[in-house]
Amino acid sequence: MNDGTAKQQASSKDRTSRWIDAMRAQDYDTVWAISQEALSERKPEQRDDPTLPYHYRWVWDGRDYHRKHCLVRCYHGLGDTIQFARFLPLLGARAASLKVEVQPRLLPLLNAVFQKVGHQGIELVPFDPVRPAPPSECDMEITELDFALRARPADAPMPYISVSRALLPRSVVGLCYEAGDWDPARCIPADLLQPLCSLAPCLTLVPEPTSLDVLNPGGCPFDMEITAALVAAMDLVITTDTMIAHLAGAMGKPTWLLLKAEPDWRWPVGSRHTPWYPSIRIYSQTVSGDWRGVLAEVWHDLAAVALSAKEL
Repeated sequence: MNDGTAKQQASSKDRTSRWIDAMRAQDYDTVWAISQEALSERKPEQRDDPTLPYHYRWVWDGRDYHRKHCLVRCYHGLGDTIQFARFLPLLGARAASLKVEVQPRLLPLLNAVFQKVGHQGIELVPFDPVRPAPPSECDMEITELDFALRARPADAPMPYISVSRALLPRSVVGLCYEAGDWDPARCIPADLLQPLCSLAPCLTLVPEPTSLDVLNPGGCPFDMEITAALVAAMDLVITTDTMIAHLAGAMGKPTWLLLKAEPDWRWPVGSRHTPWYPSIRIYSQTVSGDWRGVLAEVWHDLAAVALSAKEL
């Protein structure tokens, strides 16, 4: 590695650190200034670079999107798409037309949501890496929308996902302890959630069989519409940092989010609340890897909620 490359990487790392600090501090003017700095250094020939994994690509080159035919590409995870989907109506109101290339698993849910709230002008199409949609007048990646639109979380009304409720007993609590392969440190040993099952009827939101004492030991169906309907019928969702947290938050469902000691950029450090989802309460590790301490606090709070419900 030559000195020029090393300095460039150090500068990029410092910029990312400053961006994360500003985002957590809700200093969005600084966030956008840092993003503009990075945008000015982008090389046109590296736009949507096919040699890079999708989650490392940038798409928007700063061009004007007003009254243009726009295409939004969803290159990150399902949770990222749900988090930033709140800004699609804002872009749709400014663009001549808006097409969104969505992960197939999310397509039926988002189609139903946007049709229900009257955003028929937003066309959703499945994202196929083998046959991506052709470029439009203005392309963006969905996680660039806040910067492109200069939009804060509060600029999008909450909740922005609404579905019909499934039929469930009263006072059901949803549990999600798996976070996939992206960051194994977010995953929680399932047995640590077992004490919660003694406090309320529980239902797993993980699509696999479980030994937990839940209403659905066979697991939750691997279907977003069914999962959303189940979440809609729950009193509370308790989840690690994964797609379920974003889904429940976007639906305005009371949600207790269990975070590792050094969480992702979108979650504040040392705070119970996040501007992205007002219905979320945060429980963070104070010691890296200590899920037992987190679950002990959750058990205490859930026990208090259960006792209050019994006294009513």
